[in-house]
Amino acid sequence: MKVSYGQRLFICFLAIFALFTLGVAWFERAGEREYKTRALEERLDAYIGTARAISKRPGVNLPRALDSLLFLFPPELRLTLVDSAGVVIYDNTIRETASLENHATRPEIVAARTRGVGSDTRVSTSNDREYLYRARLADGQFIRVALPNDIRVRDFLQPGNLFLYYIALLFIVVMTLANYISRRFGRSIRQLRDFTNAVDREGEIPFVAPVSRDELGEIVTKIAENYHRLKESKRAIALEREKLLQHVHGLEEGVCFFSADGSVEFYNSLFIQYLNTITDEANGDPALLFSDKAFEPISSFLASSVDSANRDAYFETRVNKHGKNFALRVNLFDDKSFEIIINDVTNQEKTRLLKQEMTGNITHELRTPVTAIRGCLETVLSRALEPDKERHFIRSAYNQVLALSELIQDMSLITKIEDAPQSFQLEPVNIPDLLADLRSDLEISLREKNIRVTWEMPGDTRVKGNRNLIYSIFRNLTDNAIRYAGNDAVVRVNLYREDKRFYYFSYSDTGVGIPDERHLNRLFERFYRINEGRTRDTGGSGLGLSIVKNAVAFHKGTIVVKNRAGGGLEFLFGLPRES
Repeated sequence: MKVSYGQRLFICFLAIFALFTLGVAWFERAGEREYKTRALEERLDAYIGTARAISKRPGVNLPRALDSLLFLFPPELRLTLVDSAGVVIYDNTIRETASLENHATRPEIVAARTRGVGSDTRVSTSNDREYLYRARLADGQFIRVALPNDIRVRDFLQPGNLFLYYIALLFIVVMTLANYISRRFGRSIRQLRDFTNAVDREGEIPFVAPVSRDELGEIVTKIAENYHRLKESKRAIALEREKLLQHVHGLEEGVCFFSADGSVEFYNSLFIQYLNTITDEANGDPALLFSDKAFEPISSFLASSVDSANRDAYFETRVNKHGKNFALRVNLFDDKSFEIIINDVTNQEKTRLLKQEMTGNITHELRTPVTAIRGCLETVLSRALEPDKERHFIRSAYNQVLALSELIQDMSLITKIEDAPQSFQLEPVNIPDLLADLRSDLEISLREKNIRVTWEMPGDTRVKGNRNLIYSIFRNLTDNAIRYAGNDAVVRVNLYREDKRFYYFSYSDTGVGIPDERHLNRLFERFYRINEGRTRDTGGSGLGLSIVKNAVAFHKGTIVVKNRAGGGLEFLFGLPRES
């Protein structure tokens, strides 16, 4: 059975106070015994004094005189007179003193010879009785009295038990108080132990109410309060850490944190994926980068920053590997730990190159109408022309301005679709009605080329989208047919399939199509032209089909193009139906 702290404390109190009580009791009883012994010796000294007074009388018969005193003494008192040589002169219990041994060596006689008085307790050799002896040196001889050390004498010398009862009662009271104190103290310790055990088990720990109002209770309460505050802080930190880890795992960048000695502390899965893409050997250990040549700039930067007082806290470099572009960044922290971030910038790089290409294309497309406008105007301003020729150059400049305006509008529409799709409002759009409006708007152009536009679909075919963008889809496809399909072509728009979410349309013409099908996959690229010279003759900004693709993508659809079996092009695309 395990002894509790309170029980051990009580045992300590018990041992201390028991030792103290026993010491006090022993000291008191020893003192009382000494006091009674001294009182008895004083009585014996009085008997000796009486005998001495008789023995000092001149011419007295000493034995007879001493015998006359015996009635004054207790009956059991033994009176002995010993000369300076130790010879017994008189003994009231033994008449034949000549037979007694010499008493010079008796302890009480020896002590009396030295100090004038002596005492001893022993068994007499003359009658085998135990006596309490008391001897005194007087006038060159020793007067000795003795009392039998019987039960009466022992009872007299025995200390009383009243103080013992008192000290026992006091001990019980003190132990009761000690038990109360130790139990209160033990409860506080036990409560603190239970609290620490609950902490070790990492269970839910209730608030600890103090078992006492003293300093120990306050300490226990403060420890509990501080622990609960620490627990709440730890829980809050763990929550924030979990949020941070979720954020890091959700990043589109590979992140790895390292300690000051280069040990890996944390990384997300994307970091390993990028790392294995860059390195020559697949491995799940992020520390592999320190031994790979592709990461030598990072290793050099870290090595140069270890002992540098004015070290840089940031470093960035680029790595091209396996057709992908990666941006590598290093952030150094104050405690010399650091993080390495790997970001796949392949798409950004492609976008950058695409923007450069688009900028070049825009510049090229703008240069043609601007140069034409400038040439026409310079001719009109620098030469005296006939009215008909002057009007011809002005009209040519005007036509170029229209082409330039169309280019700017098309670029603006594409940019708006890509960068601000939220600005387009969605509404139900009736496709047959929209096609009717389109045919009416292009009536003149269609008549010039003798092109017919027909459609086959229910009259209530409605899609959910932006009317202007859907109109631009069919408008640009029709403009493309007018420019390239040739005379007497037929344009057909059919609803060839539908499901719960989409209507699927077919837009085809009976023109010449594109004999070299390698160009089909690039028709939707901006400014892409199969025949540059032909496009300039027929006009157009080169952005029409790019607008079509972006408008279809805005409506969560896809579009493909193919050559028809009977000639011409066919575009297949889907638009979301009205719910």
